[in-house]
Amino acid sequence: MGLRRILTDKEPSLHKVCRPVEKFDWRLHKLLDDMVETMLDANGVGLAAPQVGILRRVVVVDTGEGILELVNPTLIETSGEQVGAEGCLSVPGKYGLVKRPYYAKVRAQDRHGEWFEAEGEELIGRCFCHELDHLDGIVYTEVMERFLTEDELMADDE
Repeated sequence: MGLRRILTDKEPSLHKVCRPVEKFDWRLHKLLDDMVETMLDANGVGLAAPQVGILRRVVVVDTGEGILELVNPTLIETSGEQVGAEGCLSVPGKYGLVKRPYYAKVRAQDRHGEWFEAEGEELIGRCFCHELDHLDGIVYTEVMERFLTEDELMADDE
């Protein structure tokens, strides 16, 4: 395993649509392992392959309930609404106010190509939508209402 460099939102590749994964081989397994290590090292809750310079439909997520690997994920159901602070490893030190579904359900493949579904509310719903946006070349700053000030962030922590 190894740490990968996380690209910032100024990188053109972060704004491109990713291609589906077709080969479920050792290269994909290494990418997934590296992405998990990189995400955890950066204290993130999600990381998409384009954030490490790979234009493939691959996402890893860990909102505290264990690592979830999503290959070729699609959003199949959403409901409700939540508005809250959102950050991104590719936009370090900044947070924006973003409206997302409260609930989200995805269909994806695992590292071996087997299909499964995953769902969640609140943070996991937000995370699924945020990371899948990356696969379509969308960074949260393009869908946020506005950046949050440091004072607003401190008030949320209290």
